[in-house]
Amino acid sequence: MAEPGPAGAAANGVEPEGPSAPAFYALRSGGWRDYWTLLHPPYTLWHLSFVAIGAAVAPALVGLHLAAALVGFFLGVGLTAHALDELRGRPLSTRIPDAVLWAIAAAGLAGAVAIGVAGAARVSWWLLAFVGFGAFIVVAYNLESLGGLFHSDLWFALAWGAFPALTGSFAQAGSLSVAAVLVAAACALSSHAQRTLSTPVRRLRRRVRSVRGEVVLADGSREELDAGALRAAPEGALRVLWMAQVLLAAGLVTARLL
Repeated sequence: MAEPGPAGAAANGVEPEGPSAPAFYALRSGGWRDYWTLLHPPYTLWHLSFVAIGAAVAPALVGLHLAAALVGFFLGVGLTAHALDELRGRPLSTRIPDAVLWAIAAAGLAGAVAIGVAGAARVSWWLLAFVGFGAFIVVAYNLESLGGLFHSDLWFALAWGAFPALTGSFAQAGSLSVAAVLVAAACALSSHAQRTLSTPVRRLRRRVRSVRGEVVLADGSREELDAGALRAAPEGALRVLWMAQVLLAAGLVTARLL
């Protein structure tokens, strides 16, 4: 149960909990640490793994194409998406100036588009359709354009799960297979699971001031309930799942290249 504020908590004999980091991977605010936090390293690697998984099920795996796709998505997701997201309300509480965040977002998007155009010239001009959608969705989702139409759990799963996998596969040889569609669906579900687990964790870390309660077990014993206890299970799963996803992608790519 979230208390209304410090006064309400004190009146009930419960001291407000100290402020927690905005994410389990966030460093103390200030300096270079803000840029590390801005990257959302575990989640960025999680979504980059979808690119590699898509590439791994392509008929032929070209290392150069995969490397280019990974760099492009790092620029688009790791930099542009996260910089735009931080501009909307400072959810990570960084001290990075707005002008710098806009510059990061613009440079990341320009770099991602440039890589995509170069890839289209090499692989297939149909790749430009993926580039166009990627440029659109990274802005529409993170700036909640069109009344937030594209800022939903469904679009999160499609844009950050299915789309990287499909692009990673198509970038290999300019075509898509049934296998690519199937793994894209799996990546969308994985991305949806991430969203389902992270949403309550973000609320507890960023919006809840204090939690008061207890769990009464069948034998009559009691356990105190606080924000840390509520975060433990979903956040513990997130800490393990991002590593599992990255190792899975690395294993699939290694099996194809070696």
